[in-house]
Amino acid sequence: MRIESRCAPALPDRIVGAALALGLSLGCGHALAQTWPSKPVRIIVGFSPGGGSDISARVVAPALSELWDVPVLIENRPGAAGNIANEYTTRAAPDGHTLLLCSASHSVLPAREGKKLTYDPIGDFAFAAYFGGVPNVLMVHPSMPVKSLKEFIAFARARPDQINVGSAGVGGTPHMSIELLKLVAGIKVVHVPYKGGSAALADLISGQLESSIGNLAGGLLGAIQSGRVRALGVSSASRTPQLPNVPTFQEQGIGDFDVTAWYGLCAPAKSPPAAVARINADVARLLGAGTPVRKRLEEQGIDVAPPRTPEAFAGMVKAEIVKWTRVVREAKLDWE
Repeated sequence: MRIESRCAPALPDRIVGAALALGLSLGCGHALAQTWPSKPVRIIVGFSPGGGSDISARVVAPALSELWDVPVLIENRPGAAGNIANEYTTRAAPDGHTLLLCSASHSVLPAREGKKLTYDPIGDFAFAAYFGGVPNVLMVHPSMPVKSLKEFIAFARARPDQINVGSAGVGGTPHMSIELLKLVAGIKVVHVPYKGGSAALADLISGQLESSIGNLAGGLLGAIQSGRVRALGVSSASRTPQLPNVPTFQEQGIGDFDVTAWYGLCAPAKSPPAAVARINADVARLLGAGTPVRKRLEEQGIDVAPPRTPEAFAGMVKAEIVKWTRVVREAKLDWE
């Protein structure tokens, strides 16, 4: 069948079919942009409530709910340094209604697990929106007789395998910070992994744990400012505005030490491009200068970054995977 026209010659059937298909696809894309989201949106968090990932999700979710006019729900699926949540997200329907609060552990897991991962850390995800980063902080209970990283190292060297250092779990950036510190400082401490940063912090505050390294985001900042724990150093290359008097590891003689956690929103890889684009745009809007969401994230210790496209976000994660894979290989880290 052909479509005849007085203004143009008859077109071959295959061209007419292609044109109709293109029109239908454009119409569907426009319809999706108008109707998404059509039901509640879930944000899957791979760590327990109270940690940096959970806090950032709970700050952003209510604002997104208001923008999208649907409930935005937080679903915690802790364990395996975020791997459980990652796997779950890849199996979810790619309709834009299941998102992952992806974090720096996403780029550490491939270095730790290698070919044992059941998913492609890049190819199986759409990197929708980047929030920003936060340093890790080495803390001790106030009863511990050390007031600097140098003193902590000397204390640990005199007591090999006697000092416990907690973290949010195996494979996260706090754990990576511990292992790198062990390597470059030549100390032997015992890593104690928890199922989230809040659990490690609770034991540190109560005195059941001597020391811990955790993401600055969340309740950790308040615990430091109130004196319930003592901060000895931050893992980032420069000091954080939230703790201006706490020096970096580098300032205290620990080489080229730069470990920073990051947070963002990811989705299953085949999620509708229109949904991913809207998530990116709406998060950029919420994190603009002077917005309440940005202020709340910064109050939690997160350094909010300028907007990034999904492609730029994915590129950053790729570079992080390469970095951590090299570190794990060269440092011969002992995964517990």
